[in-house]
Amino acid sequence: MNKSELIKNLAEQSNVSLDEATLVVNTFVDCMKEALLAGDRVEIRGFGSFKVKEYGSYAGRNPRTGDRVEVSPKRLPFFRAGKELKEFLND
Repeated sequence: MNKSELIKNLAEQSNVSLDEATLVVNTFVDCMKEALLAGDRVEIRGFGSFKVKEYGSYAGRNPRTGDRVEVSPKRLPFFRAGKELKEFLND
């Protein structure tokens, strides 16, 4: 399911217009991105949690040439599924 399919499903199941559903989904995603950017953890009970992990720089290798490459530090989003989601998928 992609974002437009999510918006369509939300509009159909909630009996709201596509514009309203688009606003809700975009606001939800934007709020999550802003919280993660600020370093906050986003938890949705019954679904899972999102947080940002910071990785330091390290020396890597270019697989094509074998040359040593310095990889810069980065911040990456990390999702951990909640207990209820895991149980739902495995039952």
